[in-house]
Amino acid sequence: MSVFTTISQSDVSRWLETYSIGDLIKFQGISSGIENTNYFLDTDRGRFVLTIFEKLKHAELFYYLGLMSHLAKHGLPVPNPVANRNNEFLGELKKKPAAIVSYLKGKPVIKPDLKHCAQVGKTLAHIHQTGFSYEGVLDNVMGKSWWESKAPEIYPFLDKKTRDLIQEEIEFQSSLNNKNLPKGIIHADMFRDNVLFDGEIIGGVIDFYFACNDLLVYDLAITVNDWCRTENSALDVNTAKSLITSYTKIRTLTSNEIEAWPSMLRAAALRFWISRLYDLYLPRSGELTHSHPPLPFQRLVEHYSKFSEKYADLIDRK
Repeated sequence: MSVFTTISQSDVSRWLETYSIGDLIKFQGISSGIENTNYFLDTDRGRFVLTIFEKLKHAELFYYLGLMSHLAKHGLPVPNPVANRNNEFLGELKKKPAAIVSYLKGKPVIKPDLKHCAQVGKTLAHIHQTGFSYEGVLDNVMGKSWWESKAPEIYPFLDKKTRDLIQEEIEFQSSLNNKNLPKGIIHADMFRDNVLFDGEIIGGVIDFYFACNDLLVYDLAITVNDWCRTENSALDVNTAKSLITSYTKIRTLTSNEIEAWPSMLRAAALRFWISRLYDLYLPRSGELTHSHPPLPFQRLVEHYSKFSEKYADLIDRK
């Protein structure tokens, strides 16, 4: 992620004295992402990832780290938090919460094919299924109420047509009744840059710091919108079917989820359009910063506002 908090080698070496992962050899800031500060840590016992949390509260962090530990124990390829000598996942560095997790092999795929999408769908379904046995509960802090509160802050930077479209989409989502849709643990950010492929298999799913309890089909829509988005920001039917079919082999969607599918595609596109606009116009400063362009999701929202029903049949109705 972006480096907002700078640290020295002596800072890290002192902090590592509270862990049993060896002596520090070197460390390096990671520039991708926008929320937390991350460093690669190389010790004489291997490579790890250090995260310094810039905004998240302790209660949220206990949820995230506990979830990752839970998923890792069930064999899923996720970062496994490392406990310190006090058997705690969460510590403090530079007066901020910090944690160390295992390093996972692999790299993101820029242009995914049918096989990549099938692997992603399968893994997402396993995360959802395994999440049912996780006892932690955390509401989605970037749900509808977040959209409604943040959108007015970015309106001064936008033209009237863009403002009107965002407002129309917010009103559309607010008009829906999603009470009958299954909820559970969702990753909420399973984009291409958060999935590492080691050859032809997934070596890791990273960045669980948006995870929460919310609609499972919404998480599927978030994932499809990124993995199956064309260069023109429409949806590629073939890769979408591959991802969804692999998902439904693990977890069958309910009839209510199938009916809600077009509106979930719209909701998922709107959420990331607003958040990317917010990061573009109201950014935080960092030594190494990296933001994501909002335009692809603007185009998706524009497309779905006219054609979302076109994708209703992506999910087989058995």
